Amino acid sequence: MYREGALYTQDPIKVFDHDWASLATGVAIPHGLYDVTHNVGYIQIGTSHDTTEFACDSIRHWWNTYGQRQYPLADSILLLCDGGGSNSSRYYLFKQDLQRLANDLGIEIRIAHYPPYTSKYNPIEHRLFPHVSRACQGMIFDSVQTVQDLIARTTTRTGLKVFTTILDKPYQTGRKVAEDFKAKMTIVFDDVLPQWNYTAVPEVQVI
Repeated sequence: MYREGALYTQDPIKVFDHDWASLATGVAIPHGLYDVTHNVGYIQIGTSHDTTEFACDSIRHWWNTYGQRQYPLADSILLLCDGGGSNSSRYYLFKQDLQRLANDLGIEIRIAHYPPYTSKYNPIEHRLFPHVSRACQGMIFDSVQTVQDLIARTTTRTGLKVFTTILDKPYQTGRKVAEDFKAKMTIVFDDVLPQWNYTAVPEVQVI
């Protein structure tokens, strides 16, 4: 895959003069989380499709691997999300998968979406992603492992660290929201701008 920037090597690297999906051996789909308190980025790399389930699995992996250790006393998670993509504010499928995630983790997950055309103010957009792009400049993505290694080497003078993992799991596209989800969902919407601010509260499990 073509990347901007220059790469200095002792031996020539042969590449195609155009990027064609039919020539690729796979895909690498990044999903990032950024901890503003500790200046640490966490990027999960999917090898299937960018779906709501993939987005929630990325959050799950972060919490189970890092989050609950960093914040052992936390009773809720606040996520600042862009308005579109796999975690779109318009997708009830994302809310359904988010509710399932909250149930599994047993912790409230509060979502605050940035309104359209304002995602540039999301800290992840200027504290993580530009530095990841810089670390990958001029490099050839010849494998998913290469992508992981390149992203993991991202650092800044202010101490940014990035942890990466590959979520090698197939994700189904075309999934539909359960017919009764909207009627029975326990998502709590804020009084102010409810279309962008809501909380998934763990449901009480009846045994």
